[in-house]
Amino acid sequence: MATTTRPADQDAGRPPRPRPWLLELYGTGVGKKYAMAITGVIGMLYVFGHMVGNLKLFLGEDDIDHYGHWLRTIGYPALPHGGFLWIMRVVLVGALLLHLHAAWSLTRMNKKANRPYRTERDYVAATFASRTMLWTGIVVLAFIAFHLMDLTWGNANPDFVRGAVRHNMIESFERVPVAIAYILANLALGVHLWHGGWSLFQSLGVNNPRFKRWRNWFAWGFAGAIVAGNVSFPLAIVLGLVD
Repeated sequence: MATTTRPADQDAGRPPRPRPWLLELYGTGVGKKYAMAITGVIGMLYVFGHMVGNLKLFLGEDDIDHYGHWLRTIGYPALPHGGFLWIMRVVLVGALLLHLHAAWSLTRMNKKANRPYRTERDYVAATFASRTMLWTGIVVLAFIAFHLMDLTWGNANPDFVRGAVRHNMIESFERVPVAIAYILANLALGVHLWHGGWSLFQSLGVNNPRFKRWRNWFAWGFAGAIVAGNVSFPLAIVLGLVD
């Protein structure tokens, strides 16, 4: 008596359907390094733009408030009021989550491989990352959470006024413990940016030895500019240079 082959039996002999190529790439160590580098660049661009925009604090009484209003009206009326900011927030949150997952996955892969680092650059990067990047990353994450509660949502700022950017910054940084915490957090951010600015070129394959000095200058210059700019805000307010 002839038997019929059930679809389940047919499927059992077939190889599993391949995942989309992006997921296949992300499943490799190289793909995770690409993801860390690309999401790191997104974060670096945002941090730089955010710092430059906040420098308007020194231009006059209303400049930074006008800047904040402009951000909420970008794309209007094609986008709803504040729509651009929400798009940017979604992109940043997505990049942050992918960055964290890639870092966690790479750490697990490196521990499983348990391979010694053979080159001086790899050894320096590995020891620096293992000893400082985790902790500076935790500090930066905590700082982001407090920064949002303090100057975006206002629930950590007792004198918060929605839309009054200059007022909120002054009211926040006049609290000396907050100013100190902000400065320390930005020093940790600078360390994180320095290592990220150096490593992203290696992750993207731009590792020619003749570019080593340029990469080092870029990492130090970018991290130094961000720290100097961000630290200037609480210092200027605490010292009474901005009121």
